[in-house]
Amino acid sequence: MSITLGVVMDPISHIKPWKDSTFSMLLEAQRRNWSVLYMEPGDLYVRDGRTWGVAQPLSVVDQLENWFTLGEARNLDLADLDIVLMRQDPPFNNEYLYATYLLEKAEREGVMVVNRPGAVRDCNEKLFATEFPQCCAPTLVTSRADLLRQFVQEYGDTVMKPLDGMGGSNIFRVQRDSPNISVVIEVLTHEGKTPIMVQRYIPEITRGDKRILMINGEPVPYALARIPREGELRGNLAAGGTGEGRELTDRDRWICDQVGPTLRRKGLYFVGLDVIGDYLTEINVTSPTCIRELDNIFNINIAGQLFDTLLELRTTR
Repeated sequence: MSITLGVVMDPISHIKPWKDSTFSMLLEAQRRNWSVLYMEPGDLYVRDGRTWGVAQPLSVVDQLENWFTLGEARNLDLADLDIVLMRQDPPFNNEYLYATYLLEKAEREGVMVVNRPGAVRDCNEKLFATEFPQCCAPTLVTSRADLLRQFVQEYGDTVMKPLDGMGGSNIFRVQRDSPNISVVIEVLTHEGKTPIMVQRYIPEITRGDKRILMINGEPVPYALARIPREGELRGNLAAGGTGEGRELTDRDRWICDQVGPTLRRKGLYFVGLDVIGDYLTEINVTSPTCIRELDNIFNINIAGQLFDTLLELRTTR
């Protein structure tokens, strides 16, 4: 089948090809002899009611240097594409917001966008998890210092984090007797102006923060447990954690069953669940990672599974 795939991503020259999940998708598309066209968010535009992009043909090589080649740029009506991958990393700022509007318009004009831009816009990766309280540890989202303090006093050992962070940035462990609790609250809430999340500390973090990849609401049967280095709270690979492959537990599968139908309904075709111990902590909808690590550990092809699913979904749209 001849497919033309567009990818909207951060600069490909800045990725780490040995661990980048978008790169895995591009390699798989090339193996299938699909035509791949590369765009960055700033290349999207609307002219006379239609959504366009300044697109460049892209070829990739699975190596650590000179891993891509771009062809001559041309103006492209996005509706002429079969599928567009929206793979821009957070932060979810105004530029990200505008990209979702433009790609949502392109979706209305006929192209399949993965993930659906409106759902990406609506589902904050931390707040979205609170839609499934049965899966989560005790959680509070607020900008009020008094409520945050009460939560810390109630649970004694907590984790505070901003709603727009990624890669483990600006995460604080706050205990009942922490001398810096006021400073942490002031900094994270911008002195009471911005809501943050606080959760009961989950001690099983020492055994890893599991990333479970979901394809159209169904889990890949393996998770990557990101294990914090000694003395570190965060398991994120970007924060120095190490990855260990594991089969999903019964509890993991139960969490996936709770979340999966909502993902399908919203058109969130490729999602990463973060699970610590028995608890869901985040639902990553923007540009989930860990494909390459899981593929290498278990000799699977997650991007291939994703594309097979997308082709099937295209026939039923």
